[in-house]
Amino acid sequence: MKLARMEKDISQTELANRLGVSRQTVWMIESGDYNPTLKLCISICRELGKTLDDLFWEDKQDEEERT
Repeated sequence: MKLARMEKDISQTELANRLGVSRQTVWMIESGDYNPTLKLCISICRELGKTLDDLFWEDKQDEEERT
């Protein structure tokens, strides 16, 4: 999500304002410390021009690389 936000040249604060959440919420989502609701995920995707799969789907290989 952070990369997609940066590609659009949108700050955390600006994205948060567009979504109606705090900047801290955006930061926590990007850092993996907060699991947003499906409704919020869809709003994020719309703002960033991405799909749910693009931003939120982790395949098995990604999980294995982190462990």
